[in-house]
Amino acid sequence: MIFNETDIPGAWVIDLEQRTDSRGFFARAFCAREFEAHDINPAVVQCNISYSHVRGTLRGMHYQLAPQAEAKVVRCNAGAIFDVIVDLRSESAAYCRWYGVELTAANRRMLYVPEGCAHGYLTLVDATEIFYQVSAYYAPEAERGVRWNDGAFGIRWPFEPSVISERDRAHPDFVP
Repeated sequence: MIFNETDIPGAWVIDLEQRTDSRGFFARAFCAREFEAHDINPAVVQCNISYSHVRGTLRGMHYQLAPQAEAKVVRCNAGAIFDVIVDLRSESAAYCRWYGVELTAANRRMLYVPEGCAHGYLTLVDATEIFYQVSAYYAPEAERGVRWNDGAFGIRWPFEPSVISERDRAHPDFVP
């Protein structure tokens, strides 16, 4: 795997290191030792799949409070997304900053989202499926969110979303 640091401390874009031959390729998509070598939490207690029917579906921006804070490894299995994280760790040098990256089935790129960051994405094409590994169990009482278009973050989405759940629309303004 090839680990590329982002502007958000502890967040990484991970590319596969493909070994190709006439049959296709082989690549490691997860290795606890390699994750630990980059100070990435290798714990996986839950894997989730999210499917969106249409281009322009926005999901996010979600996170869980400590001690149920989640780290995530996000990958697009079908279609394409613009994946975004917002650093909500008040002690971080990147507090309230966002980072976005395009994850597609074709580029097989992954994004590691550290604990304390909100996460969300916008589908760029119809029939998009996301797979993510999570370090903590879902805890409804710890679930929180920030609004996708909150001016406190200034996220520059590629285009205006057309499908957003009522819950994601209703997240309150963030107060730093």
